[in-house]
Amino acid sequence: MNKNTLRQNYSQARAALSLDEIEERSLAIANGALRLPIWDKTNYHLFLSIESKKEIDTEFLLQVLAGKDKNIILSKSDFKTGEMQHYLLTDNTVLRVNSYGIPEPQEGIQIAESQLDVVFVPLLAFDEQGNRVGYGKGFYDRFLQKCKPDVIKVGLSFFEAERSIADVSELDIALDYCITPTKLYTFKK
Repeated sequence: MNKNTLRQNYSQARAALSLDEIEERSLAIANGALRLPIWDKTNYHLFLSIESKKEIDTEFLLQVLAGKDKNIILSKSDFKTGEMQHYLLTDNTVLRVNSYGIPEPQEGIQIAESQLDVVFVPLLAFDEQGNRVGYGKGFYDRFLQKCKPDVIKVGLSFFEAERSIADVSELDIALDYCITPTKLYTFKK
């Protein structure tokens, strides 16, 4: 299937989930993350969920990261430029929901992409090779291109992998891992 078809199919599948299903699956994904070999790092980039799009509730993963005393970095999106700025989450960080429904830090200690060790990547769908489909705006492709080559990219998905995505481009950046409620996928070469 191509990306547009997958976007439509998985947006509908996610919309059909109940709030209880979202909570249960999100907790299973956070527990699955504990089994990945990523916990010897320092700086972890996490997205905060868009509730209206029924995204994975990353609050559970946020608690795991905080419990392991990791640096948690959140982004603020600029929809005019398609770029993101990244901020260290501290006790003083003020979060506001933007017009797209994304909770974002308003200001704080800025962190460069080159400082990130692990990036948790939101997605709608992914395939058995680690290719991913998001909302199609390219925010994460541009962001991941600026990260160091060995940054660990971990997708989070409510659903299992597709066999393949038909229209993968050379600009698309594949995942190293993906976590679903029932399975861990490894794509690292």
